[in-house]
Amino acid sequence: MMTITLFQRDIVWADPAANQQAAERQMAAAPKSDLYLLPEMWSTGFATQPEGIAESGESSLQWMKRMAQQLDAAIAGSIATEIDGRYYNRFYFVKPTGEVTHYDKRHLFTYGGEHRRYTAGTEKVIVSWRGVRFLLQVCYDLRFPIFARNAAQGEEAYDVALYVASWPTSRREPWDLLLRARAIENQAYVCGVNRIGQDPACTYNGGTCFIDAYGHTLQACPDGKESFITCTLEMEKLNAFRQKFPVLGDRDQSV
Repeated sequence: MMTITLFQRDIVWADPAANQQAAERQMAAAPKSDLYLLPEMWSTGFATQPEGIAESGESSLQWMKRMAQQLDAAIAGSIATEIDGRYYNRFYFVKPTGEVTHYDKRHLFTYGGEHRRYTAGTEKVIVSWRGVRFLLQVCYDLRFPIFARNAAQGEEAYDVALYVASWPTSRREPWDLLLRARAIENQAYVCGVNRIGQDPACTYNGGTCFIDAYGHTLQACPDGKESFITCTLEMEKLNAFRQKFPVLGDRDQSV
């Protein structure tokens, strides 16, 4: 069995060092896990104006590599990243070997102006870790089910969808409903990690949760509190459900 710890936390605005230290304290208090999952733009807060805030060096990525090696686990979460003058909302999945896989957020949040300064990704990214396949998704991606569509087999198939977010309190109900929908329609576990606290634009009250392929919320963090949950993936149970009720084999093949 695989264990995943989801961190619901406040984020210090535009201060990677402070956020690294806070995340490290949470990890030290958490049970031993195979994967530790942080929110969207966990090192700075959700910055639609990234100049002077996005990380042009590799401070937080190097911290993720160090922690992954130290904990013998994968560390994942998105970072506001600047590369050659372009900005990306980049979801890093870092393994203890130092191997890094990344996904650039495909659906930029136009309502908040994210599209004006960030470059959208084009590729769907699935990463394998200790026998489990993970789909990497960021916040607003949750509203677009075709992009997250699962497959019964092949390169498009995954077991767990990871959603990292800075999803505001004012739109909390869609967050709760859509996470369950993505789990049900894709016959997959869903891990949703959302922040708490406040930034210059919004307030956040969490909603971090772990959902099974039936759409049942198995664990959840308390609203508005910095906390974590450690979840166990039961792959035999998931595979048995897929074999008994083979929905994924009937997906629209043109999608």
